[in-house]
Amino acid sequence: MTAGYDPYAFEPFAVTVDLAVFTVRAGALHVLLIRRGQEPYAGTWALPGGFVLPRESAETAARRELAEETGLAPGVVAALHLEQLRTYSDPDRDPRMRVVSVAFTALVPDMPEPAAGGGGDADRARWVPVGEAAGAGAGPDPGAGSGLAFDHAVILADARERVGSKLEYTCLASAFCPPEFTLGELQAVYETVWDTALDRPNFRRKVLATPGFVEAVPGAARLTGGRGKPAALYRPGPATTLHPPLLRPSEGPTR
Repeated sequence: MTAGYDPYAFEPFAVTVDLAVFTVRAGALHVLLIRRGQEPYAGTWALPGGFVLPRESAETAARRELAEETGLAPGVVAALHLEQLRTYSDPDRDPRMRVVSVAFTALVPDMPEPAAGGGGDADRARWVPVGEAAGAGAGPDPGAGSGLAFDHAVILADARERVGSKLEYTCLASAFCPPEFTLGELQAVYETVWDTALDRPNFRRKVLATPGFVEAVPGAARLTGGRGKPAALYRPGPATTLHPPLLRPSEGPTR
């Protein structure tokens, strides 16, 4: 121990982690929620998370809690790219004691169905449409209302804004498309995550003008309905970031 330092001079507090994990399912943005099986907020829906153990890093704790509370396979959890969102430190955010939470977020394709694991304090886990999750509360159905546990509604809103920004500056959207996709399918991913309708010609122009974003598949096309000609197919290009960025419409959600 460092000479002259008194570790009892400051009031102790706990550190937790919370995770906002998003995916696109059936054309809608979903977030992973668990239903708490213990007090406080027993029976109320929440983001996965829990306490950081004394010899853990925050990211290690986040992956452990995600596996425990959702039953997702260790390989699935280990492969997730988690991005630290921010720290939530309001003194009254947890009724048990002073708790500071480090929140993480991820937007990932092809996520399996979760099932509450044998550890942690969750008795159910499921993917929930983001619009429904924002008003989730107690009961078996996340749509019952009255709000997520703790300050998780705030964390969810912040996390959604972060993943929306990632689509502006990275090529992440193409990961949610088939290996060969139309520009309409790529646009649908942006519209789903941003919750806004985009002008088709303008979107097409911006995508094709962004170096390395997509590559045309020579001679390939797909019928997309209606009487129009088949749509050209594309695949992800070599870029990982977008220059210039593909910015969201300034007026915000329109649907």
